[in-house]
Amino acid sequence: MPVASPHLYGLSSAHLVEYCGFLLESETAVAFEKMRTSAAKDGINLAICSAFRDFDRQQLIWNAKASGKRVLLDSDSKPVDVDKKSPEQIIALILLWSALPGTSRHHWGTDIDVFDGKAISKDKLQLIPQEYALNGPCHQLYTWLVNNAEQFGFYFPFQQGLSGVSAEPWHLSYFPVSKGFIDNFDSQILRKILQDSSVLHKESLLTNLESLVQEYVFRVAPTPQ
Repeated sequence: MPVASPHLYGLSSAHLVEYCGFLLESETAVAFEKMRTSAAKDGINLAICSAFRDFDRQQLIWNAKASGKRVLLDSDSKPVDVDKKSPEQIIALILLWSALPGTSRHHWGTDIDVFDGKAISKDKLQLIPQEYALNGPCHQLYTWLVNNAEQFGFYFPFQQGLSGVSAEPWHLSYFPVSKGFIDNFDSQILRKILQDSSVLHKESLLTNLESLVQEYVFRVAPTPQ
């Protein structure tokens, strides 16, 4: 099924370039390299652990969590027993930390998950808030980003109380480009994509799609002015 602006929903990577083994939107790659170089001067190894993910990859993550093959975490990053939970409850738990396929900002190539490669190895990284909090291995990095990321065009879209998704101190977005992407996101196109997909709990998702999109796609922290 032909889709308008397929890159918004993880169905195309034609707009991306290769950067250090990852795929990024071209302007994002240039800006990140400048930021990485600046961070290195302050003794921080600003590294990417996740960048572009396509729809199929996001669907694998979603279905693994929806089927119980992958652990679900609550808002405090604690494992949750999903036995006897309704589809709506399972969906809500997944959406705390993982996007619905077709809605992930990682589809765009403008959003990345980062860590301090000097302080922790990628294989030990869990991507939980405690790693970026005081005394965590990535706290120095997080503090540096709070003070410096905006000058390179990056910001934190998922912030406590300002987004539907739980706060993610590792998730950066290149707002000069991502803002235009979110402005052009169309929930009706997403509906058609999901109808043809193998996403688990599809019926419940489609029933509640408009409210889910408002909460988990459009409700993000405002971009810097």
